[in-house]
Amino acid sequence: MKKSYYLFNPGTLQRKDNTLKFTPVNEDGDGTITKEGQPRYLPVENVDELYVFGSLTANSATYNFLGRNDIAVHFFDYYENYTGSFMPKDQLLAGKVILSQVAHYRQKSKRLVIAKKFIEGATHNMLTNLKYYNRRGKDLTVIMDTMAKYAEQIPSADAVDMLMGIEGNIRQTYYEGFNLILNDFEMGNRTKQPPRDEVNALISFGNMMCYSLCLRAIHQTQLNPTISYLHEPGYRRYSLALDIAEIFKPVLIDKTIFKVLNKKEIQGKHFDTKLNRCVLNESGKKIFVQAIEERLQETFQHRSLRRNVSYKRLIKLECYKLSKHIIEIEDYKPFKMYW
Repeated sequence: MKKSYYLFNPGTLQRKDNTLKFTPVNEDGDGTITKEGQPRYLPVENVDELYVFGSLTANSATYNFLGRNDIAVHFFDYYENYTGSFMPKDQLLAGKVILSQVAHYRQKSKRLVIAKKFIEGATHNMLTNLKYYNRRGKDLTVIMDTMAKYAEQIPSADAVDMLMGIEGNIRQTYYEGFNLILNDFEMGNRTKQPPRDEVNALISFGNMMCYSLCLRAIHQTQLNPTISYLHEPGYRRYSLALDIAEIFKPVLIDKTIFKVLNKKEIQGKHFDTKLNRCVLNESGKKIFVQAIEERLQETFQHRSLRRNVSYKRLIKLECYKLSKHIIEIEDYKPFKMYW
């Protein structure tokens, strides 16, 4: 089965027959290579996508090879910000789907239906996380009740801006529960650019990972990633990935954060704090992405399919459901955790 590979060190990527050869390097201040490390060979048939956290040198022949083998490359800077992706050529273009996707955006009532579904799914999954810890002795009742009251406003919302406001209130209240769930870390206000504490650093980094996972899943379907319904389409961003990520951030990222912090897999030593910002160091990133990867490979019994499905596969299934809604085959129902 194909899987994701993570490149944390700066290095060079080359094609070697039917293999990708990654050679880590040390660089001086002007980018000159001073030392090469032990090469790492990646059989191309096993690679789904690459996540690059250090500078990467690769020529056009290498990117042609990646494109032919349907391998995506996602780039992050030192501060854990997602900076862009190399995506293979679209293989599943469908004019009918794109036209229907645009029509559902342009018609307010149809757009609102989809936008509300994203928020309903996200809210349900956030509440499910809180209910899990509430049953285990963390008193989250007041927070859950407040979120539920905000959620009651979703059906009557008559504009996307209003929905975004409701979603913001729900998520802000949800984050208030993190201090009760986490044992040794505290989360202040949600800070993004830059994150100011360890919990915010994990949320920001994890959300960028979730965004890139959703982008990859969209690219493997007939959907266009720039046409969205909850987030406003704009320039230089794949806003549909932001929409779908809302559903999966509680499922994939938040659950992983609770696990790695409460089990002390990630500790204070795994963060760098400087210039009024907090980021994961290299060892922290390796632990966190490994935990996310383990979460993605977990399987559960899917109610509709009646077979085991991995969480990674689940994202693509969500895209298929949205496609069916857009071409009016089946009403879209967002994924909701039921355990």
